[in-house]
Amino acid sequence: MINLPLNLDSIDRKSDDYRILSEAEHSRATIASLMEEERYMDALERTVNIMRDLRDFSDFNHPEFRALFASILFGLAEIHYCLKDYKQSEKELETLFKVLGRLAKEDPERYGEFHILAMELAARIIRSRKKTIEMLVKQQIMTDALYEKVNAGVASATERLAESLRKVGELMAASGAYKEALKFYSEAIRFSKKRSGRVGRKEIKMTIEMAEVMSRVKNMRQRAKRLLAAVLPHAIALETIELEEDIVALIEMIDKFEDQPSRWKAFIQTISQLGRNADRQHEKEQRRAEKEAEKAAREEEKKAEKEQRQAEKEARKAEKESRKAAKEQRRAEKEARKAEKKQQKAEKKAREAEESSNVASDKAREAEKISSEATDRANDAADRSEAAAKAADRKEAGEK
Repeated sequence: MINLPLNLDSIDRKSDDYRILSEAEHSRATIASLMEEERYMDALERTVNIMRDLRDFSDFNHPEFRALFASILFGLAEIHYCLKDYKQSEKELETLFKVLGRLAKEDPERYGEFHILAMELAARIIRSRKKTIEMLVKQQIMTDALYEKVNAGVASATERLAESLRKVGELMAASGAYKEALKFYSEAIRFSKKRSGRVGRKEIKMTIEMAEVMSRVKNMRQRAKRLLAAVLPHAIALETIELEEDIVALIEMIDKFEDQPSRWKAFIQTISQLGRNADRQHEKEQRRAEKEAEKAAREEEKKAEKEQRQAEKEARKAEKESRKAAKEQRRAEKEARKAEKKQQKAEKKAREAEESSNVASDKAREAEKISSEATDRANDAADRSEAAAKAADRKEAGEK
């Protein structure tokens, strides 16, 4: 439950408006206690009473009225969620977001947290509806299997079939398929009475659940009321005070819905219309601001385009100079490659000349070596000739 603290200092304490808000504040505390005790139908009855009293408030645009209305509407959506009437809970949340969204814009610090809580409730409803559909499929499979056992004569399966049919009806109602749910409730009650042979506590409870589902459909509320009136004597006979109170509370709820349905609808529409009017005014101001912003943006765009054209012109000039510099660089690179090629050619010739010089040096050294060897041989021959001459001289001298 959302508990938005109200500031009643701005309202005359002797006025009806102050009385309405004060009584609503007191009732909210009672509703919170009923919710903790899981007495959802009693909480729903109290909430409807508050909503009926709020219709007499003098100024639907008063911030404290809107704060209280948002708080009560959130509680109503949460009660229907606890009653597993997710479809109705979603409808109430749609109206709540219109009211709470506007309040959150006006005072984010006060209402922002509660806007988040409403979003969390919406998320819970989505998850519950998804889970309900998954459970419904499984329950229908189980129901079909129990039907087969009952048809086969298994007596113990009748009670389980009645409970399974009740569960399918409950899941159908939670998913918003009210008329389809009534068929399963009707079958569940029939099989349960067939098993017990009388209208007991279980059958009365299922009948109340069925009537509660019927009350959600406008053209079936009178039928629900007749059904509750028919089952009330059985509840009294069983002395089940809790069930009696549930039946009476549901009948009173139906009467309240039937008393002034158009006025109730007009009240909700009025609150929603106030939110829409405020939204339209906000949209009008927003469009004006957007128009001015668009005009300023166009001027800035023109200025930016002019600067961009100037920058593009400078860029083209720089690009031209860059291309010229690149061309000069390529020419210089070409000359450098040409000079490098000449240098490589000269180096090649120098290496060839060096190689030729080395070959000539090698040949000169070889010739020098050969000459040296020839000189040595000539010297040897001269020495031998001289020795031979001396030997001949000595021989000649000896002969003499």
